[in-house]
Amino acid sequence: MLKLNIVPSEKASFSRESLVETEGIPGCSLSISQMVIAGEPIERLFLWGHSTCTLESTNKAEVLIFGGFGGSGSHARRHDSFLLDPLHGTLREINVAGRPSPRLGHTASLIGDCMYVIGGRADPTNILSELWILNTLKNEWRLLDCIGSAFPPRHRHAAAAVGSKIYVFGGLNNDAISSSLHVLDTNTLQWEELIAHGEQPCARHSHSMVAYGSKLFMFGGYYGEALGDLYSFDTITCSWEVEKVGGRSPYARFSHSMFVYKNFIGIIGGCPVTQHCQELTLLDMRSLVWKHVTLSSMDKALFVRSTANVVRDDLIMVGGGAACYAFGTKFSEPMKINLFPLLSLDDHDSSRKLGENEVIKEEEGMMENGNVLLQAPHVGTGSPQHPEMQSLNVENQTGQIDASSWVVKLEKKHAKLGKDILKKFGWLDLERKVYAQEDGLFISFPVTEKFCAIFSEDRFEVLSDHHPSKPFRAESLLLNDMSSSVALDILKEYGATKLPDELVQKRKACKSPLKIMTEAVASLIRQKGLSDKLLEQLPNRWERIGDIVVLPISSFRDPIWNSIGEELWPIIAKSLNTCRLARQGRVAANGTRDSTLEILVGDNGWVDHCENGILYSFDATKCMFSWGNLSEKIRMASSDCTDAVIVDLFAGIGYFVLPFLVRAKAKLVYACEWNPHAIEALKRNLEANSVSDRCIILEGDNQITAPKGVADRVCLGLLPSSEGSWLTAVRALRSNGGILHVHGNVKDTEVELWANHVSKSISEIARSEGHRWEVTIDHVEKVKWYAPHIRHLVADVKCRRILDEIVS
Repeated sequence: MLKLNIVPSEKASFSRESLVETEGIPGCSLSISQMVIAGEPIERLFLWGHSTCTLESTNKAEVLIFGGFGGSGSHARRHDSFLLDPLHGTLREINVAGRPSPRLGHTASLIGDCMYVIGGRADPTNILSELWILNTLKNEWRLLDCIGSAFPPRHRHAAAAVGSKIYVFGGLNNDAISSSLHVLDTNTLQWEELIAHGEQPCARHSHSMVAYGSKLFMFGGYYGEALGDLYSFDTITCSWEVEKVGGRSPYARFSHSMFVYKNFIGIIGGCPVTQHCQELTLLDMRSLVWKHVTLSSMDKALFVRSTANVVRDDLIMVGGGAACYAFGTKFSEPMKINLFPLLSLDDHDSSRKLGENEVIKEEEGMMENGNVLLQAPHVGTGSPQHPEMQSLNVENQTGQIDASSWVVKLEKKHAKLGKDILKKFGWLDLERKVYAQEDGLFISFPVTEKFCAIFSEDRFEVLSDHHPSKPFRAESLLLNDMSSSVALDILKEYGATKLPDELVQKRKACKSPLKIMTEAVASLIRQKGLSDKLLEQLPNRWERIGDIVVLPISSFRDPIWNSIGEELWPIIAKSLNTCRLARQGRVAANGTRDSTLEILVGDNGWVDHCENGILYSFDATKCMFSWGNLSEKIRMASSDCTDAVIVDLFAGIGYFVLPFLVRAKAKLVYACEWNPHAIEALKRNLEANSVSDRCIILEGDNQITAPKGVADRVCLGLLPSSEGSWLTAVRALRSNGGILHVHGNVKDTEVELWANHVSKSISEIARSEGHRWEVTIDHVEKVKWYAPHIRHLVADVKCRRILDEIVS
């Protein structure tokens, strides 16, 4: 017996926090894992604005990486080429003579064995129109001369290949944003600007475009604001079209990535970074419906200006990152996302054939002159009629279900018939998704409030009494001539049942941590007779230090919170799924700049943090951690300090001491520090990283404790200024000079002025100490934005002894 089941749908009311989860694919979550890299340092993949292509052969699949900004050491535009083997995690550099100049914001398209690199930005004033080709078999770069239309310089454009042609749209040339579409015929090396028909997209940059069959699909970008439109370009008819797609559209974004996997076009990452950054958006190309899949364990990834390449059943994410005031320069490590679970959805969808434009075979359905002929179900002799088939069954459920939260469930072989009936009478909710249940045996169709009004639980029995008792004759009926009452009887004969969808109920119960916290705190303050206005002081964001969740200093400001703290803080900790909870305080205005982090739940504030392969342990309630200085720590770690003696005048917990010892292989480091809490952490970190035998800790004021005449390098990592210790640093250097790494906060308009001041001051101090040194600024590193218009800079000051000329 068949039952037609009406099930609540996904259109029920949800909070904004839970909406992301409820509109995703039921039960589908893709794992994301950090790749372990061997062969070359992983820092060489700390890039953004680079390009990648997938090279596949029978026995091997690799990702070819070129250019971008970042890399190990000093961050800059790059022109390195690498091959990444995702299976084994090996990274090797391709050393090819005559390579292109360093650049970012270019595109790379693979045709055959050749990678075509188009455009890019060599520096802020040099936007490129060049076309380079890398023959991957010969490992040979060539700059190509093209014919045809002039191809204007551009970067942050998008390119996709169809056959032997590469299509390029949009881009940026200084302040000019392009809306032109060019095509390169790689057989003739001829550029052509296409005059396209149809609905033209606006100018844009930082968008993405992929090829699917003979069509191009382009999403997002930036033109005064982030864009969220989806266009297709038919390369055969040379026409644009705005795609009308079902489901929840992806949020507007730019600097994202697109890819093609089987029957899906995927979108991931981008800017602005929102709560949706932890989802992968998929366009099902058979049904043209957006689907959203949760990515698990993605909290450290920042996929902005990254690349996405499908290798077998894995999505390989390389690079990405951002520079911001609060956290400095951040790069994402290479990640791998296994897409194989999507195939189960693909198989289900193929068997269900649920797309609006797809046909579900139905043995009772036929076509004649555009009309659907319905063969009525047989009732009578040889077909025992069960009592439940006399009416549309309604399974009683507890709780109120919204009228727009039901779905009609029908056996798969009758899905086409049921769908046509629902659609004809306006009972099928086209805004919501059709899906399968019970291993694909049943198909569930979302129904409208109109349908639910007819079949409300208190009215249906009345309606069912008026249904004709005369059984159907086994003959064909024209759907277009069918009345609603006949249609209802046909549905009834297939055995309809009304019940809530358990999946939807579970989704309703699934709440975000913020929602859980708000509800729990609201219950507590009402119990205590306090004002609901206090809820305005709840945080909507927080951070983690190790396993400690840290609430912002702006949260829970009212002193009245402290009166219920004994009950409040465990509730907050449970809501945020943590065993240790703390609230941030301001940095202590003392010489040691102690942390004022307050532990609210938990025994102590000691945390472990692994960064660049180095373990840092510290008590977060007593010590600060320089989260935004990662790029500078990596730069110091990449220095060649073999046989070098280094003095760190502001060692802290080992921010730079450890990179010098662990990665740069310094012979010896003198670590000066006067904060006893930092010294305690430094000792633990030296032991934990097995380098305590090469470090001498000097406790107290560095002007008193720092050694003299021993250092090849001196690190002065104090902000906002380390000028008070420049004399101490000069005295620490050997008599023949060395290098000073001078940190400071500087207005963005005064970088050159500050560098000249550093050079002149160090030169004068050296002269006063009796040194005849040539003092030069080798490099000024822009570490991060410390505040609006204030940069954290590091000047590499080289001091070299001037040898007296020998006159014969």
